[in-house]
Amino acid sequence: MQNVRFLSVGELLDFLQGEQLEMTDMLRELVFECVPGVEERLSFNVPFFRRYGALCFIWPGAVSWGSTVWEGVEFGFNNGHLLADEDNYLDKGNRKMVFTKRFFNVHELRANTDKLRSLVLEAVEINELLHMEKRKSNRIRRILKD
Repeated sequence: MQNVRFLSVGELLDFLQGEQLEMTDMLRELVFECVPGVEERLSFNVPFFRRYGALCFIWPGAVSWGSTVWEGVEFGFNNGHLLADEDNYLDKGNRKMVFTKRFFNVHELRANTDKLRSLVLEAVEINELLHMEKRKSNRIRRILKD
């Protein structure tokens, strides 16, 4: 289904070239800067980030989704539907939950770093709230079960 198969993020980075590599590195640095204790792992051959649950991902266009390959790098939020995105900055497409933003060059990404940082920090807050709600719900279920 995909055009490549990587065993590590390092292999992915070795595969990428030019601006896709530079943008992927910039986005990874942003996530590591904003999210203490974030876990990075490959899923669908691209970096996904977790903290208490799925948080965000970076999808370079050189890594196909099915037969689709595109220019640039896409940055996505797993719970994008919960972000306050009043200015419709993120692309919703036909998706109900996962919202993304695609960047076509380093200059465009640099110009949007503050906006992305804000969205990542908001996504972290939402991630933590969802985690607390899940823990609370599990405690209530255990109490009712006993």
